[in-house]
Amino acid sequence: MKKFAFLLLAISFVACQKQPKVEFTDEVRLPMTPIKNQGQSQFCWAYAMLSTIETEHILRGDSVHLSTAYIERVVKRRNLRGMGSTLLNIIGRYGIVSHDAYPDTSYHQLPQPKWVFMLGARYTPLEFAHSVCAPGEYMALTSNDNYPYGEEVVLDLPDNWEKNKFLNIPKDSLLAHVERAIRHRHAVCWEGDTDEYGFSFQEGIADGHFNTAPTDNHCMAIVGIARDPKQRLFFTMKNSWGTANPYAGLMYMSAEYLRDKTVAVFMTREAFYR
Repeated sequence: MKKFAFLLLAISFVACQKQPKVEFTDEVRLPMTPIKNQGQSQFCWAYAMLSTIETEHILRGDSVHLSTAYIERVVKRRNLRGMGSTLLNIIGRYGIVSHDAYPDTSYHQLPQPKWVFMLGARYTPLEFAHSVCAPGEYMALTSNDNYPYGEEVVLDLPDNWEKNKFLNIPKDSLLAHVERAIRHRHAVCWEGDTDEYGFSFQEGIADGHFNTAPTDNHCMAIVGIARDPKQRLFFTMKNSWGTANPYAGLMYMSAEYLRDKTVAVFMTREAFYR
């Protein structure tokens, strides 16, 4: 076992030597809550959308850290798949609580909290949800040439089991809206394809140009814009797979990858109409 472990360590060391860490230069880096690890759950959509809401409020001067464990508790399933819009609908129905009120380690261990205390005030989870995310505050965008552009469409995806609508716009327009939102200091929730060969959590980079339609398999929050040493545009992604990569859990996704492999994004209406 020790020899085998040493061999793996040697192979990993050689691989790291072949793939040195790329030094990115931040142009925009939005504040964020700590990176989490979703483990074996399929709740990336909840982690990413809650992270987007958290950053949005930090930028407004609010200290908001929301509980993913509460979402898992109210839906009573750790394997429920969904989209950013699923999270928005759930907190619209069941509310949300702070991470301190129901931390990630409390799933199935503590009773579901009935109150949220914030700045000397007491809220029900539903009242608290409305204070951090007003109904209709976020827009859902997609780019899919199977549907007419400029219209709201229902994406035919297993994760869109609620039949939520998305504004369908061209890829270049979607990319431009994402970049403008980040530059105007609004976080964005990204949903798309991480199964391509150009996506590597171990290296912390997603890069490449693809002509195939994206599959829907992961969500992350977009919290920044950066340039690589060749001055190519990348987006800084807050992932939910822990911190064991060269960028402490963050990833850098090229504009080309985002353009080709996005299924949907979610941003505030203020960010979209700037």
